Amino acid sequence: MSPESPAAFRSSRLLLSGALSGVLLVLSFPTWGHPLAAWVALVPLLVTMAGGAPPRLAFSAGLVAGLVHFAGILPWLTQVMMQFGGMPRPLAMVLNGLLILYLATFPAAWATLTALLLRRFGSLALMAAAPIWLTTELARLWLLGGFPWELLGYSQTSVLPVAQLASLFGVHGVTLIVVLVNSAVAMALVAPWRTVRTPMLATAGVVAAVVVFGTVRLADNRLVESGTPLRVGLVQGNITQDQKWDPALSASILERYLSLSRDTARDGAELIVWPESATPFGFEEHPGGEAIRQLARDTGAHLLFGSTQRQRDTVVRLFNAAFTLGPDGRTKAVYHKRHLVPFGEYVPLSSLLFFAQPLVESIVPFTPGTGPLTLPIGPHLTSTAICYEIIYPALVRSFVLEGSQLLTTITNDAWYGRSAAPHQHFQQATMRAIEQGRYLVRAANTGISGVVDPYGRVLARSGLFETTILNAEVRLIDGLTVYGRIGDLLAYLCLVVTLITSVGVWTGRW
Repeated sequence: MSPESPAAFRSSRLLLSGALSGVLLVLSFPTWGHPLAAWVALVPLLVTMAGGAPPRLAFSAGLVAGLVHFAGILPWLTQVMMQFGGMPRPLAMVLNGLLILYLATFPAAWATLTALLLRRFGSLALMAAAPIWLTTELARLWLLGGFPWELLGYSQTSVLPVAQLASLFGVHGVTLIVVLVNSAVAMALVAPWRTVRTPMLATAGVVAAVVVFGTVRLADNRLVESGTPLRVGLVQGNITQDQKWDPALSASILERYLSLSRDTARDGAELIVWPESATPFGFEEHPGGEAIRQLARDTGAHLLFGSTQRQRDTVVRLFNAAFTLGPDGRTKAVYHKRHLVPFGEYVPLSSLLFFAQPLVESIVPFTPGTGPLTLPIGPHLTSTAICYEIIYPALVRSFVLEGSQLLTTITNDAWYGRSAAPHQHFQQATMRAIEQGRYLVRAANTGISGVVDPYGRVLARSGLFETTILNAEVRLIDGLTVYGRIGDLLAYLCLVVTLITSVGVWTGRW
């Protein structure tokens, strides 16, 4: 055997373990995954790194895990750029690949720092993997505008006793407990019992406490009996993206929404919610806008719907907006989307992406809104997150701090076809209800529309690509959860610990 063989074997083993962890991360999320996979997804990579992986190899293994992970949950972005950006498949794959590569650097950074700690402190350093992972997810949420799609804690959204932890610490708290279990399992596989006994028992105790807390919170159920009842009607117009802006179909699209809204009003809806960009025209600039105002007057309901708004000051600015109309047909408030979708509503670094000119030219750049805004429903306040804004926990929390008693989100997921994306998007929206202790209603153009109670239980849910309405009673709730009060404090504490640890390791002080 040549002298290089052991090193080559170690390198191959690390990369394979990274790939396996990447596959398990993919299998932690919809539509083909299962929440159980998340509890062991990082174990292969952690076990292999515990053998003394050099930081350079750990970075490579973490990068492989990230590449497999994000390539597995974001393949639909390529189709979006091809179908709606007019891009050839090779170019769309390159752009998606660049995004995936960027996202993969976060688990790579996690693996590098974890490996450094393992080389310095041995297997006990596995317990530091959880706060380090959470720090990288926090960075992914904020850097370059953020792209926090499917943080690891979202994998447990449907595991309600565990997901209730989000009412204390948000989705980040759920992420922390999931990675902590991964660390404990890895430690049990690589270290003697006398070393792992205390960390294992402590981890088991924390998990048991989380499940007990979640079970008690679900049984308490007091939030669904508090507040003011409100009958909500969701309209799923089911307009495919290639039809949406066809002028010849404008009248029929509007009539579909008006007709479905009358149906839901007859069922008692006091608030009718349409999806993002539901109107096939700018609401304030088109004669069809008066028909929508008349609908409010005829039904006596409040309307919340998505449309575009153009403002002409010194420059012309276009906003992705949500309008609220009162029963008198008058505009009560207009919210402007704050987090725009990269490569959908604007092209980041467009001057550098000269090779993606078809995509740059096909996208009409929107202007981001500023500040949280609540929407009045009579004497009460609600709020809406437009499209993927719902995956930003702090943004939704800002609405609640401004007095929102009901969470709504409007979206157009027609872009994603029948891929996993609509299911992933709905999963992430559901977590916001648990975090804030609020009902959440979601109107999606082609689905999935739904109603979620403050504990994450789905009360009503539509299918994909069906024209339908959903009616349900929700409650307008006051009061704040612990997470509503403290926000992402836990995540920022982990950030501080990780930064101190990083400085200590890199300077050689530890």
